[in-house]
Amino acid sequence: MALALIIFSFVMGSLPLAVWLGRTGLKKDIRTYGDHNPGAFNVLRAGGFLWGGLAIILEITKGALPVGLAAGQFGIDGWGLVACAIAPIIGHAFSPFLNFRGGKALAVTFGVWIGLTIWPLPLIILLMLVLWYLIVTVSGWAVMFTFAGVGVYLGLTQAPWEHFAVFWLNLAVIIYRHRADLAQPIRLRLPPPLLKLLRP
Repeated sequence: MALALIIFSFVMGSLPLAVWLGRTGLKKDIRTYGDHNPGAFNVLRAGGFLWGGLAIILEITKGALPVGLAAGQFGIDGWGLVACAIAPIIGHAFSPFLNFRGGKALAVTFGVWIGLTIWPLPLIILLMLVLWYLIVTVSGWAVMFTFAGVGVYLGLTQAPWEHFAVFWLNLAVIIYRHRADLAQPIRLRLPPPLLKLLRP
């Protein structure tokens, strides 16, 4: 059963739903927008909040559904659960439907943690992402600082070891997919009045 769920999780994650939605609904290739990634946020850029919101929900669902089934419905634990949880993220980041050129895996990551913890950790991820996006200019660094907060939360709550294993594997994929951003220095979004004071 665990092997079947791992395969299902990978296939679900690998489905380029945002690309397909862009093609069928918007008649556009979303990979020509923004950061050129096949993710939900480029649907938002190409089609606005309605289409973008639908894409984000679909991308979250393809992570939450298989992991929720594995953890909640079938009681998979141990390394089987770890594999089920990381499979959608790897599937999205290296989708065979897109010649293994996938997205940055943020929405599907959010879905995976919904499947694992229901609401506490996804809520923290959402709040910290918003906070860090308001503080730093490079999105990749905002994601890294958010993941640092996730690690602290897992430690403080004495989360199951499976969650720590998923966290580190998830982080490795996120670092790889954001490597271009992380090559840039960290810059703060300073409020306009403070920015004026710092100018020579």
